[in-house]
Amino acid sequence: MKSRPASRRHFLATILAASAAPAVVRAGAGKKLDVVIIGCGGRGAGNMGEIAGAGENIVALCDVNQQNLAAAARQFPGAKTFTDFRKLYDEFKSFDAVAVSTAEHTHAFATLPALQRKKHVYCEKPLTHNIWECRKIREAAKQAGVATQMGTQIHATSNYRRVVELIQGGAIGPVTACHVWVGRAWGLQSQEAAKRNGDIVYVTGRPTEAQTPPPFLDWDLFLGPAPERPFHEVYFPGPKWYRWWDFGSGTMSDLGSHWNDLPFWALKLDAPLTIEASGGPAHAELAPATMSATYAYGPRGDMPACQLTWYQGEMRPAAWTDKKIPQWDSGALFIGEKGMLLADYDRYLLLPEEQFKDYQHAGPRIPESPGHHKEWLEACRSGGPTTCNFEYSGALTEANHLGNVAFRTGKKLVWDAAKMECPGTPEAARFIKREYRKGWALV
Repeated sequence: MKSRPASRRHFLATILAASAAPAVVRAGAGKKLDVVIIGCGGRGAGNMGEIAGAGENIVALCDVNQQNLAAAARQFPGAKTFTDFRKLYDEFKSFDAVAVSTAEHTHAFATLPALQRKKHVYCEKPLTHNIWECRKIREAAKQAGVATQMGTQIHATSNYRRVVELIQGGAIGPVTACHVWVGRAWGLQSQEAAKRNGDIVYVTGRPTEAQTPPPFLDWDLFLGPAPERPFHEVYFPGPKWYRWWDFGSGTMSDLGSHWNDLPFWALKLDAPLTIEASGGPAHAELAPATMSATYAYGPRGDMPACQLTWYQGEMRPAAWTDKKIPQWDSGALFIGEKGMLLADYDRYLLLPEEQFKDYQHAGPRIPESPGHHKEWLEACRSGGPTTCNFEYSGALTEANHLGNVAFRTGKKLVWDAAKMECPGTPEAARFIKREYRKGWALV
């Protein structure tokens, strides 16, 4: 399908009008941005490379891992280096934007000071560690009026745009259900399952023995706001930490940021009405390898009420297990009145294929993205919108976290989004907001 001539800016302004106000703080056309990198390894190294490759200035680097920091400093010898991002914000004032790629439990702590200083922010997914933090970041971003982007890079692909066009253009009629599944099975599971599923570490509880942290790691700073515990190799390096509730939120919030993004965009979703999960029992310390969560959404404009069901690990929708659809390892299946649409990151199918073999989509076309990072960098200069701004991606992050809250409580939740409460389920409160270690506060 070829795109009709269209203005990218016009399209972005149109699709984001309902979810985000345009940024008002501008770096200025043609000016190179002075960017701070917080978290220099893993995704941080990738984000840093994209930003530097776009011609921006890397002016400061921060990482609790001295190996990552030293490698980044060799690439950008003129950049100032820090181990503690709190000191960076206290001592380093001259910059335009920040890219945050720390472990998940410190995302909000590294992001909020930048917003409070009216700096543009790119933050890796998931946006925050929990719902309360996410709401705080959403509110701060609105007040700051800067360009924000969560690191859901797949959002910028052509394939996702084609799927959104087809769903919103009515190709399969009104959609009342969507099933999303991912094949990754990392987290709490049997040793046999961990081997079968290629998990990177097998662990069923907190280690009783302490180990000496590697000399290049500031373990206390890595812990940050999380409860104190001795170092052990089951927590570090990443992504081992992501299975521990104190540091991450497991696959639900991690890959959910990518996969649930597609129905969130295509079906114009926001806060769910109810959420229930299965796959337990829940563990106090470890996120599950396998689970499912079902969200009920009310009508949105001309779109009917619908259900979104998430499956991870060894769970799949009935259409998959009954072999009624292609056996893709991960996918999103939209079910409409006229047919179905199956998609993953790179491809989609209208089903039944025979029924849609001659289908030609004639609806409006979504212009291609210049790239997920470049879109944000352009917005930093122009004051224009981004597609995964913290309002849109914040709502997505909150919904993903709610799947974990339902799983951990073992209850069907009714969600009061305005109050951030689950009426009738008071035990959910401790998963919506956490207590911080002494010396750490999000204010």
